[in-house]
Formats: sequence, C-alpha cells, structure tokens
Amino acid sequence: MKRSEINRALREMEAMCAQEHCYLPPFCRFTPEEWESKGHEYDEVRDCMLGWDITDYGMGDFDRIGFSLITIRNGNRAMAERYPKVYAEKLLYLKEGQYAPNHFHWFKTEDIINRGGGNVLIRVYNSLPDESIDRESDVTVHCDGRTYTVPAGTQIRLVPGESIHIQQRLYHDFSVEPGTGAVLLGEVSQCNDDVTDNRFEPPVGRFPRIEEDEPPYRLLCNEYPAADETAAR
Repeated sequence: MKRSEINRALREMEAMCAQEHCYLPPFCRFTPEEWESKGHEYDEVRDCMLGWDITDYGMGDFDRIGFSLITIRNGNRAMAERYPKVYAEKLLYLKEGQYAPNHFHWFKTEDIINRGGGNVLIRVYNSLPDESIDRESDVTVHCDGRTYTVPAGTQIRLVPGESIHIQQRLYHDFSVEPGTGAVLLGEVSQCNDDVTDNRFEPPVGRFPRIEEDEPPYRLLCNEYPAADETAAR
C-alpha cells in the first residue's frame, strides 16, 4: 500500500469524523515529527496500539478491500498489570465500494454501532468446531435489545444509530449499502488484539506493507518510535 494512499485515507476519515461531530483524542493529531520527541508518558498509546490503523489486508486494492480505523482506548492482555482495562473502543470508516473481509475473534466480543453517514451491511455466519464457516445453520442475532434468527450468510443492515452484537467465533464482514454513502462506525468491545485475535476466512494479512512514495501525514499504530529517553514526563 502506498504511503500516499494511507495519507489520503487518514484525511478522509478525519473529515468524516469532523462531519459527524466525532472529536478525536490529542494523540490522533500528533505529527511524525512530534512523535520523535514523545517520552514514556505515551507508553500506553504505543503498548496498546492506540491511534490510526489503515489497512488493505495485504491485497493491494484499498478502494475495493480496505478499512480505516482508530483505536481510541484499549487494554493489553499481555501486560494486564500495567494496562488493566478490559475494554476497548474504536472508530471505523468504510467507503462505498470498500469491503472488510470475513473474520471472527477467538477472545473479543464487540458491539458495532452505526455512528453516521450511510448504511452498513454486516454478513453473519456461525463457525464450525474446526473454525471453518458454517454455511448451513441459522444465526442468532442481537441488535439493540432485539434477539432474532436469520439464515446463514444474511446481511444485517444498520442505519445510523443502530447496532449489532458480535459474539466470539461469529464470522462477520463489512460493506456499505450502495447509494447510501460512506459510513462512520463505532466499536465497543473487550480488550482488542489485532495481532493474534483475528481469524480471516479466506486468510488475508492484517497490516499493510507500505511503499514510501511521500512523507507520512500521521503514523499508524504499529509505527511509533521508541520513547525519547530525554523527554520530560
């Protein structure tokens, strides 16, 4: 993925957040140059991978298969004594024509909330004991206090304000209902770990390989430099 594509995606998501009056924490505004001078006071941002996350899932076609995300708060199960939060919050941005691939989480349960813009479509499948997709059994869905059953592979449509609960090992993907426009989503979940807690079907990558064709506008959550040991706390 080219750095210019990442920079464009960052600016587009920033604009969508502003449009929907969704205000971002200060660390989302740090420039790469500012990060070079940040000390250990920002270790939580580094260690819990807070901040920007732009991915093409290693497919090289971001406008067709891609997602823009911001992790606003999170714990770290591997460093639970230092970061004891058992919850996480994200913002997610998806444009018309983009697709976020089918996956489940072994550990995390989450609520996905349509915060504004267009309508999101989330396709759901159960998983089998061997972790493959169950394309036959009905899926029990929990949306805004309503529990109901749908056939395997049904796309759940969420308009702004609506949400869905995603259980562990429930396969789900994301796309935008054509003609409704880009969508800003919220995610409220258990502690998030994008390195080890995603099972994609079929398998894809999670973080992009970056071609540096221009300077970075913002650093991604897996790009922060080590703490400046000379910085004042």
